[in-house]
Amino acid sequence: MAGGRALSIEAGLAMPILLSHALAALLFTGVALSRLHERATGLPRVTFIAALLATALWALSIAGIDQSDGIPRVAESLRNLAWLGFMYALVRRDPRTPEHRAVAILYGIVALLVLVNAGLAMVWIGSGGAMLPEIATLRLVLHMMAAISAIVLVHHLYTAAAPGTRGGIRLVVLALAAMWGSDLLLYGAAWLEADIPGQIVVARGIVMVVAAPALLIAVTRNGDWTLHLSRTIAWQTLSFAAVVLYAAAMVAATSIIALVSGHDARLWQTAFVVGSTATGLAFLASPRVRAWTKVKVAKHLFRHRYDYRSEWIRFTDTLGKPDDAAPLDQRIVKAVADLTDSPAGLLLVPESAGPGGGLGVGLDWNWDLPSGSAPAALAQYLVDTGRIVELDTVRSSATDAVEAAAIPRWMLEGDGWAIVPLAHLGRLQGAILLARPPIDRALDWEDFDLLRIAGRHVASYLAEARAQEALAEAQRFDEFNRRFAFILHDVKNLVSQLTLVARNAERHADNPDFRVDMVATLKDSAGRMNDLLARLSQHHRARADTLQPVALRDVLERVARTRRAYHPVTVSGDPALLAQADPARLEQVLAHLLQNAIEASPADAPVALSLTVDGGHATVIVEDHGCGMTPAFLRDQLFKPFASSKPAGFGIGAFEAKQLAEAMGGHVTVASQPGHGTRFCVHLPQARSLDAAA
Repeated sequence: MAGGRALSIEAGLAMPILLSHALAALLFTGVALSRLHERATGLPRVTFIAALLATALWALSIAGIDQSDGIPRVAESLRNLAWLGFMYALVRRDPRTPEHRAVAILYGIVALLVLVNAGLAMVWIGSGGAMLPEIATLRLVLHMMAAISAIVLVHHLYTAAAPGTRGGIRLVVLALAAMWGSDLLLYGAAWLEADIPGQIVVARGIVMVVAAPALLIAVTRNGDWTLHLSRTIAWQTLSFAAVVLYAAAMVAATSIIALVSGHDARLWQTAFVVGSTATGLAFLASPRVRAWTKVKVAKHLFRHRYDYRSEWIRFTDTLGKPDDAAPLDQRIVKAVADLTDSPAGLLLVPESAGPGGGLGVGLDWNWDLPSGSAPAALAQYLVDTGRIVELDTVRSSATDAVEAAAIPRWMLEGDGWAIVPLAHLGRLQGAILLARPPIDRALDWEDFDLLRIAGRHVASYLAEARAQEALAEAQRFDEFNRRFAFILHDVKNLVSQLTLVARNAERHADNPDFRVDMVATLKDSAGRMNDLLARLSQHHRARADTLQPVALRDVLERVARTRRAYHPVTVSGDPALLAQADPARLEQVLAHLLQNAIEASPADAPVALSLTVDGGHATVIVEDHGCGMTPAFLRDQLFKPFASSKPAGFGIGAFEAKQLAEAMGGHVTVASQPGHGTRFCVHLPQARSLDAAA
């Protein structure tokens, strides 16, 4: 047979083929007739009867006509179309499923493959069986593609059924899967063996004989077979349909190349397949292309932009399951940004606990930290309105003056897209600045509703986390007090002993010079111990700081001298610069800051101690080139007790340094950048001369 596939039927197979397909035709006809008088059924009645009759007609054509003839192949295409129509009608029966357009496209693609095959069969009939081998091969490939696609749709039919109703539809699914599975086996064998094996034709007839009573049993069962379209399965099926169309295009293109390229056909076919596949993969790998496809399909095929169930599951998983121990603030930003496919986000947190404060920059997710902050006007606007601010509207001046005045310039100059307020129980816990998604679009009502609900949800997380932090800090203070309650007794005994030694030394020391030095030393030690005792106990009062002009360069040299043995320290500044301070307190402040700088610096990176004058204040600068600190740590944790950026740090040094500096009438400022180091500045009142009054 020119251009076709021969049917190899042994002498003993002709009669089994005839009997099996004739019996299948009789059974399918009987099932169809039984449905004509049955009005109440769990299946779409008209399409089901049409599919049964089309199958009976196809089986009859196989029994009465040679399998290699074109008429059975046209009848097979009609059978496939009828069953696809039945399946589509079954899926469409659920009134809760609005995505009929997506379903129609999926089924339409498979139906197109079947129609193309039917057209080729009719051409073959018209040509008297004369067809090029390449076209015959293309027909086999299209047959296999149609069978595979139909099996995938059968799987989708089963998964779309409600979990409690899948038992009633299971027999229908098995019957249809068996029918198209036998088709796939038949045409796959024909592809490999260059003919159509008669044994498989007999087996397909037997499968159809079994499928008919299975369908009869299925339709006589009572039950609700209402289906619910799964968006995930719809995406998977659409992706598979795209792959099938791509494969069909490749087969058609390579067949055309084989016709026109002669002896070099294999080379040109390989180059075309490799080049087109590489181009397609590069195109599909683009995040912008994937985002565009998702937006367009969701817009035109589905009623709602979001699959709320899957979005909420992903949202709660991100909040509750940290990746690589990510902090809660960062997980909150990522969870909200993922809802709108925003590639980055920034958390803004209140700079003060009371009303009237602005919003400072907190943790980020894929965002380059800005140098600015949000004014109090923005925080007040978000509290008063609770609105989600669309920044493109502000940029286009299509908003009211109050909203426009509340937005800082750095948000408008960057790639900001929307500001989501985080309010909980009438209090603003912060706000999230979202970056523009890959496919730019205006926010619609679904975006606003989803972001507003997500904002309230994460605000409760933030409020609970802040409450837990306050409770944990109170617990740490309680532990601190309990830990040092035992030390108080020992320190008190030590102070008593040192005081007694000082008295005895005044009375009994024989050497006047030794007596003077010993008494001075003991008195100084007793004073220090009393200060420590007073700080640790609420029932004692510390001795008042004695402020006096202090030569700052001398203090720097003393502090640096004790640490140069294990780390390089440089000292610079005017030796004549004086500050009004307590020498012991100042030395303690600088010792804390210098020790922190050394621990944060590499072994070969020196720490610099320097002096300067700033607006009537003498300033001591402690600068290192170590790991630095983030803006969030500087604002929220640096000067709090028990908060430290070092793994083994206790978090007392910076807190105590700040307290001591303020007790001397000064203050401490800090500037730091992650990876570039830290600069502490201790500002103290400047003194004019060593003779100045304290």
